[in-house]
Amino acid sequence: MAIHVKRIYDKLSEEDGSRVLVDRLWPRGLKKEDAHIDLWLKEIAPSTELRKWFDHDPHKWEEFRKRYFSELKNNSETITRLLHEMNKGELTLLFSARNAEFNNAVALKEYLESITTQGK
Repeated sequence: MAIHVKRIYDKLSEEDGSRVLVDRLWPRGLKKEDAHIDLWLKEIAPSTELRKWFDHDPHKWEEFRKRYFSELKNNSETITRLLHEMNKGELTLLFSARNAEFNNAVALKEYLESITTQGK
């Protein structure tokens, strides 16, 4: 089982597997019927306060990750739901941010990989 990260605006692919939107806000300019998502887990997104503080600033990335991981540790129900999606096969975490390197989906992938590796 692999975890992929992809902008929701990118082309749909057979390799995507389960497509899960992990943003708190619906992506601008995208109709729901055009999103091709299996699940929208807005509750797994960073808190509004954290999202606004971070503002996709690469200089804040390490601190953002620490704070977001802390939020994720307190969100076990949603993490369990996402792990269930992972067990189905391929998983693609979808985000809408322009910055493909510094966003919550990238951090969430890292978090999920760390907890699944610990369990093995």
